[in-house]
Amino acid sequence: MQSYPDIEIYLAHCDIARLDAWLQQAIAAEPLSPAGKGKWRTLGLAAAGEVPVLVVEKAADGFASLWFDSARTPWTTDTECAREAAARLGCEVRCSLGGWQPGDDPDRFVQVLPDGKEQAIDWPDSGQ
Repeated sequence: MQSYPDIEIYLAHCDIARLDAWLQQAIAAEPLSPAGKGKWRTLGLAAAGEVPVLVVEKAADGFASLWFDSARTPWTTDTECAREAAARLGCEVRCSLGGWQPGDDPDRFVQVLPDGKEQAIDWPDSGQ
């Protein structure tokens, strides 16, 4: 499977200290630094090169966006990243159902819970 051009997941709880620890372990990232109101940036390294990271607090329905602006992440898909993040950060994580293409339903997401359960949901209309 070909890697996604970037990875974006949504975190139900954005604890910057826990996120820093995970990003350091996963991609050798420096600590997150403020990049404007409710935004944080860092730069990580993966085997294939640099991985710019952006966190936007309260990006959607109380979730923070975590965006890896690179195809060089340790994860092939958003869902792989979401699974690891949910387990490591102990929070609900959401991501797009698959690689988005024009014409796809933009509201279909995968919900991953810290206990490993996951399901496809409509978001923001899921009422969850």
